[in-house]
Amino acid sequence: MDSGRSRREVRARRLPTAVKIVVAGGFGVGKTTMVGTVSETQPLRTEELLTDESVGVDDMAGVERKKTTTVAMDFGRITMRDDYVLYLFGTPGQERFWFMWDEVALGALGAVVLADTRRLSDCFPSVDYFERRSTPFVVAVNCFEGARSYELEEIQLALNLGPKVPVMLCDARELGSCKQVLIDLVLHAMKSRGVTETPQSV
Repeated sequence: MDSGRSRREVRARRLPTAVKIVVAGGFGVGKTTMVGTVSETQPLRTEELLTDESVGVDDMAGVERKKTTTVAMDFGRITMRDDYVLYLFGTPGQERFWFMWDEVALGALGAVVLADTRRLSDCFPSVDYFERRSTPFVVAVNCFEGARSYELEEIQLALNLGPKVPVMLCDARELGSCKQVLIDLVLHAMKSRGVTETPQSV
């Protein structure tokens, strides 16, 4: 046997599978927090301070304490087993930055749409975007303190989601919670795309 070929085959088997995941949702819903929580490397952030220029442009209801906003994207990575790496791309939430979404979402396996029950309608654009492009997605309801709790069936009905779209609760500040959302998304996306071999849990 060609020993050089054998070594190349071993290296090839060890190369990680890289998967692109998009984290989307409305302004102030927790996208930057989620990417930063799960990323095993220092996350890339493109945040800028909110200024008086945003008054009357950005709806701050429910997120009055927010001082910064993402203007391009967030980026982080997390390894699921030694051979499965998720690259996370967080979209900007404000409407004036939506032109970035096509670049951020290009080639993604699937998407997490973060929702805030205080501003549930803010995730409609994300839901519509991924539905139009037939991109598999899950809806993760970020559990903010003081927010009214809803049954998941109520969220599904309010967002007019199809019965196959998973809806779940999460805490964007908790690593275990965010990991479970990503696992559920990968399994859902692979099933939606007809892939039978699924990755093991983190």
